[in-house]
This record gives sequence, structure tokens and C-alpha cells, in this order.
Amino acid sequence: MIEALKSDEIVDKVGGKFKLCVLIQRRVVQLMEGARPLVERNGRSDLEIAIEEIRLNKIEAEWSDEPILSASSRHMRLPSDDRE
Repeated sequence: MIEALKSDEIVDKVGGKFKLCVLIQRRVVQLMEGARPLVERNGRSDLEIAIEEIRLNKIEAEWSDEPILSASSRHMRLPSDDRE
């Protein structure tokens, strides 16, 4: 298990377990699609990179009608799910 997930610190930072899961999942998808990691990879998986970015405040979610992932001062709009 990834050490950062063993404490409630990262859960509290994001605002809950569900929001943390959504943020991690969306960022992992971005990384898998070729987005540049905001931390050194050092042989880590996309999941580990996403968690480290959250832990270091490199990304955060802004919760509104559509989630927006912010990296540094830029905002990246996430693709919406087209499932009905």
C-alpha cells in the first residue's frame, strides 16, 4: 500500500475519501494519456505520481458542477463522462 494513504492527512486535504478517489482517478487517466508529471517519476507508477502530486499540493480539485483539476496556476478542464 502507498504510505500516504495510510493516514487521514491526504483525505482531509482533499475533503473526503470519495473526492480523493475521484481526483486520483482523473489524474491517473491524464498521466496515462500523456500528461507530464509534476514531480520526478523516479520509477514510480502513475498512481504513485498522482498521490505524490496531491500530497505536495501540485494539484487540487475545485468542486463545482464540473470538476476542474488545477496544476500550478493553470486550470485543466477534465473530460466529462458521456455515459447516460
